[in-house]
Amino acid sequence: MAAPASSAYDESVFINCPFDPQYLKIFYAVVFAVIDCGFIARCALEKDDGGEVRVHKILRIIRECRVGIHDISRTEISASSKLPRFNMPLELGMFLGAKEYGNSRQSQKVCLVLDRDPYRYQKFISDIGGQDIHAHGTKVETVIKVVRNFLGSLQSGVIIPGPGVIHKRYLAFTADLPALCAGVGIKKAELIFNDYRTLVQEWLKKNPRP
Repeated sequence: MAAPASSAYDESVFINCPFDPQYLKIFYAVVFAVIDCGFIARCALEKDDGGEVRVHKILRIIRECRVGIHDISRTEISASSKLPRFNMPLELGMFLGAKEYGNSRQSQKVCLVLDRDPYRYQKFISDIGGQDIHAHGTKVETVIKVVRNFLGSLQSGVIIPGPGVIHKRYLAFTADLPALCAGVGIKKAELIFNDYRTLVQEWLKKNPRP
């Protein structure tokens, strides 16, 4: 069942997560689930503009998205710097700040916060203890379920297919992905975010939801 017509702001989802190869399977699953649920996937990788300061780009995308999905699971110590990377908690803070201090439109923002394990966040970012944090255990099937249920709760009068259905569709898309890449003359390892998002959108057009 298709989502009712609404503004691009209402349907846009800011995906704030790690972009490293170890996380790629979760990132790809989140992007697929967002689009299959009838929303627009956005992230900082969508535009490579050397003339735009990175933090300004992130703030612009946050301003353009009512919905946010924030994964704060990447807290490992860097081998080179001996420090963790905290870009994801920072961008979560930007999103929450926009909701709290923005205009009436920005105050409508809603977000999903993800971590690897339940209650792990209390050890490194306890100030968000009042938020509902969902653990995905680095499992694709679990993250698809969490994202589907979250986005489904935002659509009044619309029933999105269950997480099992979306997971099966994601596996089918993943199996087709090498051929889809070959069809446009690109290797899977060479995909940038916009390439992947476009391939998901085109596959979903040819394989509509029940």
